[in-house]
Amino acid sequence: MSDSTKTSKADTASGRDWKLHARHTRYQGFYQLDSVEFSHALHGGGTSRVQQRELFVRGNVVGVLPYDPVRDQVVLVQQFRIGAMYQKPNPWMTEIIAGMIDTDETPEQVAIREAQEEAGIMLEKVELVSHYLSSPGASNEEVFVYYAETDLGDTGGMHGLVEEDEDILVKVVSAETAIAMLDNREVRNALSIIALQWLKLKRCS
Repeated sequence: MSDSTKTSKADTASGRDWKLHARHTRYQGFYQLDSVEFSHALHGGGTSRVQQRELFVRGNVVGVLPYDPVRDQVVLVQQFRIGAMYQKPNPWMTEIIAGMIDTDETPEQVAIREAQEEAGIMLEKVELVSHYLSSPGASNEEVFVYYAETDLGDTGGMHGLVEEDEDILVKVVSAETAIAMLDNREVRNALSIIALQWLKLKRCS
């Protein structure tokens, strides 16, 4: 496992500094886990003690919500998620289309490609809805949420890449039905909640 002990320092426009004292990769698999030691400027002045934390390194993520404005419908996908293994009624989660940025593509290009791979949808352009850090206290993951208008007339069925063991059920539902899923927790991951809440506001404007 690789270790990094090179001290680094970052200065912001406000003059607030932080220092990385050491970084060690503890596990490298589908995801990566690093241990880091750091210190930072304090609000009241001075510097914190050196702190140690684990950093979950998993790469950035893109999600896209395809919407048919003529039919007032959206695409949602359903697939098994191991992190939801103790959720009721089961670990099959209803979400928007999403995937990791693990190539040299831009987030927009990944959103368009994932729509094709996961749902067989051809998107020509996407609109950025939100860009956020999913859990900055423990992970470096950034999330890009997109929206795209398209014709969903022939969309549905089972999709996914066999080589990635994807088993994805694609559903076309009314926008009203999708938004109602927020209240009954049929949709419960942050990426999808943000996208559908944004759509709700857009349809009301």
